[in-house]
Amino acid sequence: MSTVRRSAVVLAAVSALALTACEPTGGSGDPAGGGAAKPIASPSKAVKPPKPAIPVASPSAKPSSAPSAEPSADPEYSLFPCSTYDVTFTASLADVTTSSYLLKITNKSKKPCKALDFPIVTFGDLDGAANERKETDPGTPLTLKPGQSAYAGLMGGKNDGKGKTVSYIKMTMNTESDLEQKPLKASTPGLYVSPTNSVTAWLSNAEDALSL
Repeated sequence: MSTVRRSAVVLAAVSALALTACEPTGGSGDPAGGGAAKPIASPSKAVKPPKPAIPVASPSAKPSSAPSAEPSADPEYSLFPCSTYDVTFTASLADVTTSSYLLKITNKSKKPCKALDFPIVTFGDLDGAANERKETDPGTPLTLKPGQSAYAGLMGGKNDGKGKTVSYIKMTMNTESDLEQKPLKASTPGLYVSPTNSVTAWLSNAEDALSL
Protein backbone atom coordinates (compact mmCIF):
# COMPACT_ATOMS: atom_id res chain seq x y z
CA MET A 1 0.00 0.00 0.00
CA SER A 2 1.38 3.34 -0.87
CA THR A 3 2.25 5.94 1.72
CA VAL A 4 -0.57 8.29 0.58
CA ARG A 5 -3.30 5.65 1.00
CA ARG A 6 -1.96 4.61 4.38
CA SER A 7 -2.08 8.18 5.60
CA ALA A 8 -5.67 8.58 4.35
CA VAL A 9 -6.86 5.47 6.18
CA VAL A 10 -5.24 6.59 9.43
CA LEU A 11 -6.81 10.07 9.13
CA ALA A 12 -10.27 8.54 8.51
CA ALA A 13 -9.98 6.30 11.55
CA VAL A 14 -8.92 9.18 13.80
CA SER A 15 -11.89 11.29 12.57
CA ALA A 16 -14.37 8.44 13.21
CA LEU A 17 -13.00 7.97 16.72
CA ALA A 18 -13.33 11.67 17.44
CA LEU A 19 -16.97 11.74 16.28
CA THR A 20 -17.83 8.75 18.47
CA ALA A 21 -16.36 10.47 21.53
CA CYS A 22 -18.45 13.62 20.95
CA GLU A 23 -21.82 11.79 20.76
CA PRO A 24 -24.02 12.24 23.93
CA THR A 25 -24.48 9.23 26.16
CA GLY A 26 -28.11 8.29 26.94
CA GLY A 27 -29.17 8.69 30.59
CA SER A 28 -31.19 6.32 32.72
CA GLY A 29 -34.36 8.05 31.56
CA ASP A 30 -33.55 7.45 27.83
CA PRO A 31 -33.23 3.67 27.20
CA ALA A 32 -32.35 4.19 23.54
CA GLY A 33 -29.56 6.46 24.51
CA GLY A 34 -30.71 9.03 22.00
CA GLY A 35 -32.10 12.50 22.30
CA ALA A 36 -30.63 15.70 23.62
CA ALA A 37 -29.38 15.91 27.22
CA LYS A 38 -31.86 17.45 29.65
CA PRO A 39 -30.69 20.40 31.69
CA ILE A 40 -30.42 19.84 35.45
CA ALA A 41 -32.73 22.23 37.36
CA SER A 42 -31.12 24.14 40.16
CA PRO A 43 -32.88 23.96 43.56
CA SER A 44 -35.53 26.68 43.86
CA LYS A 45 -35.11 29.36 46.51
CA ALA A 46 -37.78 29.81 49.24
CA VAL A 47 -40.07 32.72 48.44
CA LYS A 48 -41.05 34.84 51.45
CA PRO A 49 -44.76 35.79 51.63
CA PRO A 50 -45.38 39.50 51.09
CA LYS A 51 -45.92 41.60 54.22
CA PRO A 52 -49.50 42.78 54.75
CA ALA A 53 -50.07 46.36 53.76
CA ILE A 54 -50.47 48.80 56.68
CA PRO A 55 -53.56 50.97 56.18
CA VAL A 56 -52.78 54.67 56.17
CA ALA A 57 -55.43 56.86 57.79
CA SER A 58 -56.68 59.79 55.83
CA PRO A 59 -55.48 63.15 57.26
CA SER A 60 -59.08 64.14 57.82
CA ALA A 61 -60.00 60.96 59.70
CA LYS A 62 -60.73 61.36 63.42
CA PRO A 63 -60.41 58.64 66.06
CA SER A 64 -63.82 57.12 66.67
CA SER A 65 -63.36 57.35 70.44
CA ALA A 66 -62.68 61.08 70.46
CA PRO A 67 -65.80 63.18 71.17
CA SER A 68 -66.58 65.86 68.65
CA ALA A 69 -66.05 69.33 70.08
CA GLU A 70 -69.07 71.13 68.75
CA PRO A 71 -70.35 74.40 70.13
CA SER A 72 -73.59 74.19 72.06
CA ALA A 73 -76.71 74.93 70.05
CA ASP A 74 -78.21 76.67 73.11
CA PRO A 75 -77.92 80.46 72.58
CA GLU A 76 -78.00 80.93 76.37
CA TYR A 77 -74.95 78.71 76.86
CA SER A 78 -72.37 81.50 76.62
CA LEU A 79 -74.24 84.01 78.83
CA PHE A 80 -72.95 84.72 82.32
CA PRO A 81 -75.25 85.11 85.34
CA CYS A 82 -76.04 88.70 86.29
CA SER A 83 -74.24 89.98 89.37
CA THR A 84 -74.76 93.19 91.32
CA TYR A 85 -72.03 94.73 89.16
CA ASP A 86 -74.25 94.32 86.09
CA VAL A 87 -77.55 95.77 87.36
CA THR A 88 -79.22 98.67 89.09
CA PHE A 89 -81.71 97.95 91.88
CA THR A 90 -84.84 99.64 93.25
CA ALA A 91 -87.60 98.71 95.71
CA SER A 92 -91.03 100.37 95.47
CA LEU A 93 -93.81 100.05 98.06
CA ALA A 94 -96.61 98.07 96.43
CA ASP A 95 -99.07 97.52 99.30
CA VAL A 96 -99.04 99.50 102.53
CA THR A 97 -101.29 97.10 104.43
CA THR A 98 -99.09 94.09 103.76
CA SER A 99 -95.83 96.04 103.59
CA SER A 100 -95.03 94.44 100.22
CA TYR A 101 -92.46 95.82 97.81
CA LEU A 102 -91.79 95.48 94.12
CA LEU A 103 -88.12 94.77 93.46
CA LYS A 104 -86.66 95.75 90.10
CA ILE A 105 -83.29 95.19 88.48
CA THR A 106 -82.11 96.63 85.15
CA ASN A 107 -79.16 95.43 83.13
CA LYS A 108 -76.81 98.39 82.96
CA SER A 109 -73.97 96.53 81.24
CA LYS A 110 -73.29 96.36 77.51
CA LYS A 111 -73.89 92.62 77.20
CA PRO A 112 -76.75 90.23 78.00
CA CYS A 113 -76.72 88.27 81.27
CA LYS A 114 -78.94 85.72 83.01
CA ALA A 115 -80.99 86.57 86.10
CA LEU A 116 -80.93 83.26 87.97
CA ASP A 117 -83.97 82.16 89.99
CA PHE A 118 -84.33 84.22 93.23
CA PRO A 119 -82.84 87.45 94.58
CA ILE A 120 -81.10 87.10 97.94
CA VAL A 121 -82.76 89.70 100.17
CA THR A 122 -81.59 90.58 103.68
CA PHE A 123 -83.19 93.06 106.06
CA GLY A 124 -81.09 95.94 107.35
CA ASP A 125 -78.59 94.67 109.90
CA LEU A 126 -80.73 91.67 110.88
CA ASP A 127 -79.60 88.11 110.33
CA GLY A 128 -81.31 85.82 107.87
CA ALA A 129 -82.87 86.36 104.44
CA ALA A 130 -86.34 86.33 102.88
CA ASN A 131 -87.83 82.90 102.18
CA GLU A 132 -87.93 81.81 98.53
CA ARG A 133 -91.40 81.21 97.09
CA LYS A 134 -90.53 78.07 95.18
CA GLU A 135 -93.83 77.94 93.30
CA THR A 136 -92.85 81.11 91.41
CA ASP A 137 -89.60 79.74 89.96
CA PRO A 138 -90.05 79.52 86.15
CA GLY A 139 -87.20 77.02 85.93
CA THR A 140 -85.55 78.82 83.01
CA PRO A 141 -83.10 81.68 83.69
CA LEU A 142 -84.39 85.05 82.58
CA THR A 143 -82.15 86.64 79.96
CA LEU A 144 -81.69 90.39 80.30
CA LYS A 145 -80.39 92.30 77.32
CA PRO A 146 -78.75 95.69 77.97
CA GLY A 147 -81.46 98.01 79.32
CA GLN A 148 -83.98 95.23 80.07
CA SER A 149 -85.49 94.74 83.52
CA ALA A 150 -86.71 91.89 85.73
CA TYR A 151 -89.04 92.00 88.74
CA ALA A 152 -89.59 90.18 92.03
CA GLY A 153 -92.21 90.61 94.73
CA LEU A 154 -91.10 90.94 98.35
CA MET A 155 -94.02 90.02 100.56
CA GLY A 156 -94.12 91.68 103.97
CA GLY A 157 -94.50 89.77 107.18
CA LYS A 158 -97.55 89.80 109.41
CA ASN A 159 -97.13 92.22 112.30
CA ASP A 160 -97.45 89.90 115.26
CA GLY A 161 -95.57 92.15 117.65
CA LYS A 162 -92.60 89.80 117.77
CA GLY A 163 -90.71 91.09 114.77
CA LYS A 164 -88.80 94.24 113.96
CA THR A 165 -89.03 97.00 111.39
CA VAL A 166 -86.15 98.04 109.13
CA SER A 167 -85.56 101.06 106.96
CA TYR A 168 -83.68 99.34 104.15
CA ILE A 169 -82.99 96.00 102.52
CA LYS A 170 -79.91 94.63 100.74
CA MET A 171 -79.95 92.48 97.64
CA THR A 172 -77.39 90.23 95.96
CA MET A 173 -77.78 88.00 92.89
CA ASN A 174 -77.45 84.26 92.65
CA THR A 175 -74.45 83.61 90.38
CA GLU A 176 -73.99 79.89 91.15
CA SER A 177 -70.41 80.73 92.09
CA ASP A 178 -68.36 82.22 94.90
CA LEU A 179 -68.09 85.57 93.10
CA GLU A 180 -67.89 88.29 95.72
CA GLN A 181 -70.57 90.90 95.16
CA LYS A 182 -71.28 94.30 96.59
CA PRO A 183 -74.86 94.21 98.03
CA LEU A 184 -77.23 96.77 96.53
CA LYS A 185 -79.35 98.72 99.02
CA ALA A 186 -82.87 100.08 98.69
CA SER A 187 -84.95 102.15 101.12
CA THR A 188 -87.94 100.36 102.73
CA PRO A 189 -89.25 102.59 105.55
CA GLY A 190 -91.29 100.68 108.14
CA LEU A 191 -90.83 97.24 106.57
CA TYR A 192 -91.90 94.69 109.16
CA VAL A 193 -89.64 91.66 109.34
CA SER A 194 -90.90 88.29 110.56
CA PRO A 195 -90.32 84.61 109.69
CA THR A 196 -93.07 84.87 107.06
CA ASN A 197 -91.30 87.36 104.77
CA SER A 198 -90.93 85.83 101.31
CA VAL A 199 -89.69 86.76 97.83
CA THR A 200 -90.62 85.52 94.36
CA ALA A 201 -88.26 84.48 91.61
CA TRP A 202 -87.17 87.01 88.98
CA LEU A 203 -90.00 87.43 86.47
CA SER A 204 -90.36 89.35 83.24
CA ASN A 205 -93.20 91.67 84.35
CA ALA A 206 -94.23 93.48 87.52
CA GLU A 207 -97.83 92.27 87.57
CA ASP A 208 -96.79 88.62 87.86
CA ALA A 209 -94.25 89.45 90.55
CA LEU A 210 -96.94 91.01 92.78
CA SER A 211 -99.77 88.55 92.08
CA LEU A 212 -97.96 85.31 92.80
